[in-house]
Amino acid sequence: MGGSNTKTFFIADLHFGDERIISYENRPFASAEEMDRQMIANWNSVVEDGDTVFVLGDFSCYGEDKDREILASLHGRKTLILGNHDRHRDCEQWRNLGFSECVEWPVLYREFFILSHEPVYLNANMPYANFYGHVHNNPSYKSVSGQSFCVSAERIGYTPVTFEEICERCREEEKSHDMFGMEET
Repeated sequence: MGGSNTKTFFIADLHFGDERIISYENRPFASAEEMDRQMIANWNSVVEDGDTVFVLGDFSCYGEDKDREILASLHGRKTLILGNHDRHRDCEQWRNLGFSECVEWPVLYREFFILSHEPVYLNANMPYANFYGHVHNNPSYKSVSGQSFCVSAERIGYTPVTFEEICERCREEEKSHDMFGMEET
């Protein structure tokens, strides 16, 4: 995973090729083709070839040829954590299409961060944080807390976000609340 200048990014719920997701989630695109072009451009504007990107599920609804084409066009080393809309293929098939790695279950990253498609239960006494997707713009879930960060594409401007940015936003959120979760005054 490269030298000191490489970065690690996270994103979920891209849903390449899915016309329905545009209306379901009020995405600002006229068509799946426009959405795909913009998400590829956004990705490649921040990710370089030596970087790593964790896709936390729900990558695409296209067939193999189009998925292979999209994956080849995206910069970086890509790891897929399977989401509910990725399970029409097994991990070996996803790797054959262009993911460097694929896993079926949540992953522990840097001994502290749980990477998952769906949010996992954490309480304030647990020494972990969760990066997740799946919930899109569902207002029942916060975008960021001291222990979690939602990387659903809608919440991060359809652009992968760096590990450092996520950590900083979690720290800022934690500082803005007292121990009872109330806003500081």
